[in-house]
Amino acid sequence: MIYDVVIVGAGMSGLTAAAYLSKAGYRVLLCEKEKKVGGLVNSFDHHGFTFDGGIRAIENSGIVFPMLKELGLNIDFAGNAVSIGIGHEVIRIDSKESLKDYQMLLTHHFPAAASDIERIIQEIKRIMHYMDVLYGIDNPLFLDLKKHKKYLFKTMFPWLFKYLLTIPKINRLNQPVDEYLQNFTRNQALIDLIAQHFFQKTPTFFALSYFSLYLDYRYPRGGTGTIPETMEGFILDHEGVINKETEICFVDPEKKQVKDSKGNEYKYKKLIWSSDLKKLYNSIDSNLMKNHDVLQEFKAKKKAMADKRGGDSILTVYLTIDLDKSYFEGICTEHFFYTPSIQGLQTLKMNEIEIKSSENNEGRYTEDKEAILQWIKSFYELTTFEISCPVMRDERMAPEGKTGLIISTLMEYSLVKHISQMGWYDEFKKISEDWIINILDGTIFKNMKSKVMDKFSSTPLTLEKITGNSDGAITGWAFTNRMIPVENRLPKVARSIFTPVPDVFQAGQWSFSPSGLPIAILTGKLAADEIIKQLEKKK
Repeated sequence: MIYDVVIVGAGMSGLTAAAYLSKAGYRVLLCEKEKKVGGLVNSFDHHGFTFDGGIRAIENSGIVFPMLKELGLNIDFAGNAVSIGIGHEVIRIDSKESLKDYQMLLTHHFPAAASDIERIIQEIKRIMHYMDVLYGIDNPLFLDLKKHKKYLFKTMFPWLFKYLLTIPKINRLNQPVDEYLQNFTRNQALIDLIAQHFFQKTPTFFALSYFSLYLDYRYPRGGTGTIPETMEGFILDHEGVINKETEICFVDPEKKQVKDSKGNEYKYKKLIWSSDLKKLYNSIDSNLMKNHDVLQEFKAKKKAMADKRGGDSILTVYLTIDLDKSYFEGICTEHFFYTPSIQGLQTLKMNEIEIKSSENNEGRYTEDKEAILQWIKSFYELTTFEISCPVMRDERMAPEGKTGLIISTLMEYSLVKHISQMGWYDEFKKISEDWIINILDGTIFKNMKSKVMDKFSSTPLTLEKITGNSDGAITGWAFTNRMIPVENRLPKVARSIFTPVPDVFQAGQWSFSPSGLPIAILTGKLAADEIIKQLEKKK
């Protein structure tokens, strides 16, 4: 059997592409190496508690809800209030006016920098205005404009004019946020407290626009995994085929077929790669390529990404706690960004006393276990935690009177890999769990430690194993790379689906950076639309 389209990877981009292609009546095969679909959008049960294994909530960005609506998928969403805490103080972000509270929070801890903080807040407001334009309407890609002509003329055209005026302003905000904030203050700890919420070298627009995204967050009742599960049902209802525990390891672009790790072969007319992009290029034997120009472009692209690093990864601690959710509701919201100390991570990086990198900057670390442990302990004391409490959004997510917490922090993949190679990976996980619990128990969640019933954790190595993403990345390419080897400019996102290989497309977090759920969905839809156009043309 020849499939019209084979899709590799059942994350959100692969699911989106499969949903639209199967809806259009094409023969679709979706291959996923894990036991369930969703990738970084997933939920799982643990002793009566439901946890989210990837993203903690979703931002619509004018993309997610229009996609669900166009496909006719009914998912019940709860609100997802965000709060920010430093030390013992917590503020809630529930409107643009909340920026005043954020300003007061920062000023309380950095009174000497009050005027600097005021200028930074004004800059955030300016960027939030750009976000209002950027995602101010439902993305027209998910609308049949022939049926919505009124929307085209009354909404899209006026928005397009504002968009074209705004994009050049956004493009000027590509400087890393930690560097950009130096234009407003010389207080490094203040810069850290604002910037360490984000990935290393995150562009200013992406970072400071997060205050708009906080207001856009929603939570699917039943867990974030409800979205991929619902889409899976839609694909199957439309006669799409989903093969789980099927890892594609070989692509023959000349014969137009792929092979899985068990030796099964699948023929295709078009292929969408929604998995790790490095793996695509490693799965193709260039000796089989007959077209010289295609071969040269393929080799150049493969070489360009060979030394590129995946985006930042995270360490996550999961806790089941014998406390009612009301205890946590009295302190924070269901989605909480918390920093225990105002010292800032930059001091730890500058000291360079625990972790030694080699001169050639290959990220080699000391073999001194105690030195690494001390550095990690200091890191946890200074870092920012993203804390999610599912039962505060949906009472079904935990047994009555009990609470499940998801506590994450950014974590360097190479460090965890080094620890694993040294042979104390499991010990590292247990120590991390205990230290993070102790820090939160001693600061914001007093007396929580004695109520913890169960604890377990995941690391960048866990994410690498589950998703297949290089370096356990939770986004696309790392911003620390000197060059991102794929199209990563928002106005050019339509180009991001193409590869040098004929009839092979790419979609998902590896085709655009910064990525995230909306962009995964957007690129999946773009790939599906392009394939439908090409297949219809052949007919």
